Order: sequence, then C-alpha cells, then structure tokens
Amino acid sequence: MTTTQLRSGRPRKLTERGQQMLRRVVQRGHQLSAESIATDLQTSCGLQISSRTVRREELHGMGFHGRSAAFKPYIPKCNANRRMQWCKARRHWTLEQWRRVLWSDETRFSIWQSDGRVWIWRLPGQRYLSDCIVPSLKFGGGGLG
Repeated sequence: MTTTQLRSGRPRKLTERGQQMLRRVVQRGHQLSAESIATDLQTSCGLQISSRTVRREELHGMGFHGRSAAFKPYIPKCNANRRMQWCKARRHWTLEQWRRVLWSDETRFSIWQSDGRVWIWRLPGQRYLSDCIVPSLKFGGGGLG
C-alpha cells in the first residue's frame, strides 16, 4: 500500500480565506488590474503580495484569465421595445419584401479616449456576463460618425 507524504516546498501566499476574499474582489470588479487587486489585498489583509503572484499563482489557479471584454451595442430600453415592435410587425414578410430593405451601419471615430481593448478577469463561460461586457455607443462621447 502506498501513501502520499506531505510535500515540501514553499507554502501558498494566500490562505483559503484569503483566496475567498480574492475571488470576491475579482467578481465585484472584473476590470481591476492585477496591480490594483494586489494593492487591495495588501490594505485589507495586511498581506505583502505582488501583482505577479496574484496573477500567476492565485487568479490562474482559480481559473480566472485575463481576457478582452466583449463589446455589446448599448440599446436603451425604449429603443429595444421599438425594435421589437418593428420586428413583430414584419415577421410574416416574404423574402422579396426583405430584399427591398436597405440595411446600413455607421462607423465611429473616437476623439478623446481610446476605443481599444478593455481587459477583464473572468472564468470560462462568463464572456457575456453583464459585468464582463463593455457597452459600445454609436454616437456621443466625443466621436465623429
């Protein structure tokens, strides 16, 4: 009969309680950087932990990975209702009627801020969780469209 002996090596930086706290911090703010998470843990737990340790040992060990946030067009509720009514009114249209519709889209150029990627921490399967989505606007916010 074989038995597993206690393994030697460096103990983990965070206890089980610390890992639970880390999970809560990340789930409250998916867009926090590893640096700000490490700072938060240092102030709340009094624990000296680097952003590298937070990222590599703890977050990745829990299944969290840094991913680019999904973008979803921001549609106010009143516009969503209008769109639904429009679709319901045309649900029985023929293919020929749909071919007469001209579909268009707009392009937006940002003036003041970067429209680049927003990085978040998320678990697999959380891509479209509301906290993991960045709403995008067609107009407004200092852009040319």
